[in-house]
Amino acid sequence: MIRIQNYVMAESLEEAYQLNQNKRSRIIGGMLWLKMSSIAVHTAIDLSRLGLNKIEETEEEFSIGAMATLRQLELHEGLNAYANGAVAKAVHDIVGVQFRNMATVGGSIWGRFGFSDVLTVFLAMDSYVELYKGGIVPLEQFAKMKKDNDILVRLIVRKTPCKIVYSSVRNQRTDFPVIACAVACMNGQ
Repeated sequence: MIRIQNYVMAESLEEAYQLNQNKRSRIIGGMLWLKMSSIAVHTAIDLSRLGLNKIEETEEEFSIGAMATLRQLELHEGLNAYANGAVAKAVHDIVGVQFRNMATVGGSIWGRFGFSDVLTVFLAMDSYVELYKGGIVPLEQFAKMKKDNDILVRLIVRKTPCKIVYSSVRNQRTDFPVIACAVACMNGQ
């Protein structure tokens, strides 16, 4: 059970960052992993007013806000065309549509879970995270970093020419994967 003492809808990333410096504060998104914890949260920090729920595409990259949902990833035509459907395939078996409508990209990446379909598929691409104070960091480096009190703002996927495939093995369709694998052939090699 999670107990929340204060709830704040942040008006800026700076406000969210300052609030998050307290060890008992937590950034909340869909709260799908956090609610499984048995913790007391002094201040729950909601980022939903900060416009981080979009997937934007330019000629060079995709910018995926931390509050974008896994369902948005699953349905984004441009991202899935670029990734040969690998992103949609990676998230399709994550519980159900209702869950994917609430689970956020930020939560899936920030957790750095070894069983994460989302982290796995993006590690195979030319991907980076933008941290509020830490700047832009390669996703592979971020996945190895010790957790701190920074804020994940967005995931950046550069449109490096590639062919990518994703596959996982699960005991049952909506279970965590026993093994997840994504492979990319970059620059047509």
